Amino acid sequence: MNFSSLRECLPTPAGAVDSGRLAELQAFEESKAGVKGLVDSGIRTVPRIFIRPPEDRAGDPIQGGDAEVPVIDLAGIESDRRRKIVSDVGEASREWGFFQVVNHGIPAEVLELMLGGAREFHEQETEKKTALHSRDMMQQVKYSSNVDLYRSRAANWRDTLTVSLTMSDQIQPQLLPEVCRYSIIDYIDRIQKLADTLFELLSEALGLERGHLGALGCTQGRVFLCHYYPPCPQPELTLGASSHTDASFLTILLQDQLGGLQVLHNKRYINVQPVLGSLIVNIGDMLQMISNDEFISANHRVLANKIGPRISVASFFSGESRSGKVYAPLSNNRPRYKEFTVRDYKMKFTQRSIEKSGLDEFRLPEK
Repeated sequence: MNFSSLRECLPTPAGAVDSGRLAELQAFEESKAGVKGLVDSGIRTVPRIFIRPPEDRAGDPIQGGDAEVPVIDLAGIESDRRRKIVSDVGEASREWGFFQVVNHGIPAEVLELMLGGAREFHEQETEKKTALHSRDMMQQVKYSSNVDLYRSRAANWRDTLTVSLTMSDQIQPQLLPEVCRYSIIDYIDRIQKLADTLFELLSEALGLERGHLGALGCTQGRVFLCHYYPPCPQPELTLGASSHTDASFLTILLQDQLGGLQVLHNKRYINVQPVLGSLIVNIGDMLQMISNDEFISANHRVLANKIGPRISVASFFSGESRSGKVYAPLSNNRPRYKEFTVRDYKMKFTQRSIEKSGLDEFRLPEK
């Protein structure tokens, strides 16, 4: 692989015509080696395609003072504690759009094997990964870097293995990389059960019957992203993941202990401190829409870091898409969003940078 055209690139002056950026993006894509390939090649500076405008950079690594994302203990969920848990989930979903859960029922060794399997996949020889390299939205299992590579202002410093169950409820084991096959299968099964529980809690927090969101198909449309954030030589110039909201009803995130995830709260970015054995839960755009803004889909980002790699596994639950089911705000108050189908929302998502929220495209004008 030849990364010489990428190594010494400098930011394009404001207003200048960037005739070389497309070629650099294509060279990066055609290498199929991802960001890890750049690091393995020995680069000492961040290539131009990853350098963000100054206003889009993270700035100080810690912002937000003493505020902390809520941590909710799910122990005793079927006891008298349930009312307290529902209240905590509702408050966190309204105020933060983010919370961490502990005592969630998934054994620590399952989480460790999932993180280890994701790392082993990304750290294989490039030739073993390229067979899965694809941007085909219909492909169930694929590997790539930056889903919006050609649409974003700057690329993100991460690579991703995607497992999509949006068009099928099951995954054929032989499609999964052998190095992480069984850890993924086990994790998917367990995280689905946790998602069912969380949607029940969220239903109750909205004043609905326990099974209401599940009956709407919100637990369907599953996509699992195994992210790999390599160490970055100049983390102040780029991001691991640019600020965005999630195109889902709900996201459950498993992260290692390195940290770097930040959530926007009261106009400040707050570090989501790793809690050993916990899972991070955040509200997605589609749940904000059907809750009529009662729950919030918060902007969040991931910092780049000289230390690494950082590993995370994001599980997205994006609803029923195959039947063309129409979703709409559940509140009796004036609806703030148009009716939508998951397919329509996803189509718009694939046509924009991940930095742009989908909420504005479906929000109704105020009267």
